[in-house]
Amino acid sequence: MNAKRLIPVLLLLLLAASAALGEGVSVDHLTATYVTSPLNIPSIVDQEYRLFESTLGIPVTYAEITSGADQTQALASGDVQLLYAVGGTSVILSAANGADIRVLCMYSRAPRAFCLYSSDESLNSPESLRGKVIAGPAGTNLHELLVAYLATAGMTIDDVQYVSMGIPEARAAMENGSADAALLGGAAAAGAAAQGCHLVCDGEGLISAIIAVAVTGEYADAHPDVIKGIRDAHSAVLRKMSDDPETAYALTAEALGLTVDEVRSMAAVYDFSDSVSDADREGFQKTADFLFASGMIDAPFDTSALYLN
Repeated sequence: MNAKRLIPVLLLLLLAASAALGEGVSVDHLTATYVTSPLNIPSIVDQEYRLFESTLGIPVTYAEITSGADQTQALASGDVQLLYAVGGTSVILSAANGADIRVLCMYSRAPRAFCLYSSDESLNSPESLRGKVIAGPAGTNLHELLVAYLATAGMTIDDVQYVSMGIPEARAAMENGSADAALLGGAAAAGAAAQGCHLVCDGEGLISAIIAVAVTGEYADAHPDVIKGIRDAHSAVLRKMSDDPETAYALTAEALGLTVDEVRSMAAVYDFSDSVSDADREGFQKTADFLFASGMIDAPFDTSALYLN
């Protein structure tokens, strides 16, 4: 075939491919959040293999929005259609303030990955924290951890000097002595441990540390086919992780600036199963109760309506 005949054939093939792309899907594009910390292996694996794009058959744009409040705001505005790894705390805060947000499935649970560290080994009980400066992000799993830990000794957040700041800033404050202890997770917690900092407690038995996958109810109602595709894509990511965990660990180590051994060790405390269990539902409600008790929401909130079928 000569060049003149080849060009129309190629154009026809391109048109056919374009028509097939996203065939049967009611949207032509999806924007999802991309968050790597504290140890978001599924998101990092998807970035490498583009499994959401290949499963849905449409272009997927990723927005790097790390703040839970900013994530839920982007969802409410329509700038983002999928929150791929959003904290349960952020979901509840958004819903309690009237936003249309629904949990599609679970992303992870890792109570042991959320920790309170100190350079002072004498801080080894809730009572030892009385009057101390504790740094960490407010309205998060870490904040909930501190409140739950203090409650085991009948104490409240008012018994310590709690200073709200981001995780990197909290770790720096602990290291320079302006804070007595820091609430840390992910790579920051691993780094603190590697430097010999003292683990005061982690979230085991205290919090559920829920991370979810979320959309708006309106979007789910309008595009059930896309919702099915998202579920299928997330399942494909989890299968890729299960089939080749060492590659997943290597990709995550590169993305987070950790060693593969550090990622492997951290991954051991994560549960990435996607089904919403009774324990997850209880965890969401426990977090909602914490937010109300802490004055972060104005009224008790029933989380039973959060979940998509």
